[in-house]
This record gives sequence, structure tokens and C-alpha cells, in this order.
Amino acid sequence: MQNIRSIQIHEESNEELLPGFSQDFPYIASCAELDKYIEPAIPWHWHRTVELFYMESGTLEYTTPNGKWTFPAGSGGFVNSNVLHTSRVVPSGEETIQLLHLFDSELLAGIPTSRVDAKYIRPLTSATGIEMIALSNDVPQQAALLEKIRKAFDLDEGSWGYEFTLRHYLTEIWLELFELVRGDLEANSRINPSDEKMKAMMRFIHSHYQESISVEDIAREAHISKRVCFRLFQENLHMTPLEYMTSYRLRKACQRLVDTNESITQIAYNCGLGSSSYFGKVFRERYGCTPAAYRKSWHDCDKYKHK
Repeated sequence: MQNIRSIQIHEESNEELLPGFSQDFPYIASCAELDKYIEPAIPWHWHRTVELFYMESGTLEYTTPNGKWTFPAGSGGFVNSNVLHTSRVVPSGEETIQLLHLFDSELLAGIPTSRVDAKYIRPLTSATGIEMIALSNDVPQQAALLEKIRKAFDLDEGSWGYEFTLRHYLTEIWLELFELVRGDLEANSRINPSDEKMKAMMRFIHSHYQESISVEDIAREAHISKRVCFRLFQENLHMTPLEYMTSYRLRKACQRLVDTNESITQIAYNCGLGSSSYFGKVFRERYGCTPAAYRKSWHDCDKYKHK
């Protein structure tokens, strides 16, 4: 299991990049130390893999287009394939550590046309209405399932038969998750027509954030009107297109502040935020400090870690 202190997002698609993920065994386990991320939130993204997680400590809030869930220590959940989602740390006075299993459903299904895939896998992964399955430690059946999710992280990756043992754990967990939502699958199997339009517009912003782009430009990418564009962003991301674009630009600016020696003026220009004075204004509104102070705090933190 690898410790991670940042999330890597594909520049154009906004799909999460998964270092160490291999097609010959499409699975990775991660320990996310969320308090050590550049900002205590995971941006809107999606991934083909399904996500099983367990909250080791702290509290995390997940948001999808259709819901919001809070996960304290000891709880966990399942995020379905290709679901848009974001999460943020909820201050709780303790470290926020999340354990994650990320795997392609083919790990369990075998070939896509198999009976296992048709009967047990695809009915869940194609149920676009099932974005999240939240699991609580207060419910006995779910508590037992959470224990299985947690125990699977303790397997020794170097031991003989590790892949078989892990797949056995994940198969048992999958069947129990399937049983929890089995009665809701048919009602939640309808295709959401706005999903691909949203992803197309987000991809456009990610590819052109350094340029001057308008809401009309964003809407045109999805072949919809400006009014529909506003509606889809509000319904799915709970913000306006311009708010999302500014948020994305600020996140890219944060990365440059930490990872480069570019001047504040250069970063403002390179991230599509115009003048350094406007950059400073919107940065302070979001992070409560100036870009220069933010950079210094991270550089001081690095110096402390390497002493």
C-alpha cells in the first residue's frame, strides 16, 4: 500500500491518474494522508475504476451530482465507476487518513462478456443512479462489511498467493454490496444524458483554462445553450461555470506556487487569472492568505521535513 499526499489528475480529461496501476492486475491500495494535500479537498474528478474506502481517522465529506455524505472514522463506502465526485476534509481535531482500494471491475469479472460480468458486475457499474453506497459502523451488517474492507489492506503484497487472496476478499465484499442495492438496480439503471455533457465541458475548461474563455464557449463544446450550461453546472457541481473555472485555475496556481519558482505575476498570467492584483484578491478569498504567504508556508514545511 502506498502513502499518498496529493491527487494526480489527467490535464485534459480530469480523470484521476493512478500511479502503479497495471493492466495485468488492475488494482492499487492507497493510504491518503489528506491533511498533507496542497488543499484539504479533492477536486471534482472521476475514474473508470471503482473505489472502496475506509476512514482510518478523521472525517471526510463526499459530494456527487445527486448527494452528499459525511464519513467519520470507522465508516466507509463505495464510489461507482465513472461517477463525478469531490471530497473535503471536515475539521475534527485529528489526522484525516483514508484507506482506498481502487480497481477495475474486470479484476472480478474476467472477460467483459462473461456470465459473472453480466450477472453481478455490470448491473451495478452501469446503474448510473447509484453513485455512492455509504456504510456505517452503527449497522451490524455494514459493520461486518467494513471490517472486511479494512482487513483487505493488511494483506502482504509480497506473499505467495496475494493476488488470489485479495481477489477473494474483493469478491466477497462485492457480493455483499450488490445485495445491499440489488432491489434498487433496475430503477437506477437509466442513463444520465447530462453526464457526458458535463464531462465534455469540464474537459474544455481543463484544456483552455490559460485562455480567455466565456460561458458561451463552454456551452458550445457540449452543443447546448448558455442557459442549459448554467443549469447543468448547478445541478451537477452545485456552482456556476465561471465559479468552477476560477476554482480550477486557483488549484493550478497552487500547484505552481509549490512546485515552481515562477513569479506571482507569471503564475497569474499562466493560469488565466489576469493581473497579479486580481489573482491576489481571489486567492485570499479562497485560501485566507496571499499567494506569497501560501508559497512560503509550503516551502517552510518542506525545509522542516528535510531537517
